[in-house]
Amino acid sequence: MVIRDRLSFDKISLPQLMIGFALLVLMAVTRGQHFASVDALPSASWAVFFIAGIYLRSHWSFTFYMAAAVLLDLSSLAAGASIADCITPSYVALIPAYASLWLAGRWFAQKMTLNAVGILRLTMAMVCGLVLAQLISSGSYYLFSGQFANPTVAEFVERMVAYTPRRLESLAFYIAMAACVHVISFELRRLGSRFGFSHE
Repeated sequence: MVIRDRLSFDKISLPQLMIGFALLVLMAVTRGQHFASVDALPSASWAVFFIAGIYLRSHWSFTFYMAAAVLLDLSSLAAGASIADCITPSYVALIPAYASLWLAGRWFAQKMTLNAVGILRLTMAMVCGLVLAQLISSGSYYLFSGQFANPTVAEFVERMVAYTPRRLESLAFYIAMAACVHVISFELRRLGSRFGFSHE
């Protein structure tokens, strides 16, 4: 029997608010260099958009986190962080790049199951979303940032091969943590229902 565990997206619930706040904090402490950043952690921004796509169905969630990302980057810039080279005409391409991760999360949310097939779908959604986001973000930066005088396909492929594994490692780390929390939460709710505890 396939066990399905989906949040109700008909209205904003307390769990969704908690998830939304946790994702915002995670983005804030891992993105850029500002007063609240934690340098020891890899940036969670890509994972935030993917996870938000799974749990926060409203399109406003994408807009909210996109605005948060921009504000955090501006804060880092104002704090004197060395990110000026990242704020180029290619910066606008982060919108479709992050959207690809958010949509990959939305796709998985419609097919989420707690079994081996679910893990396979999660992996497929994560990899497809990441590759598309990497192509958009890295490709636009390579072509339009002004940092590369003579861009070539060979050099771009080399950069993709060099940077994509690190992106995948970071994304997989945060998604694995989210998956663990999801499974633990599901099991606690299941045990609570079994022993007659109500969450309403």
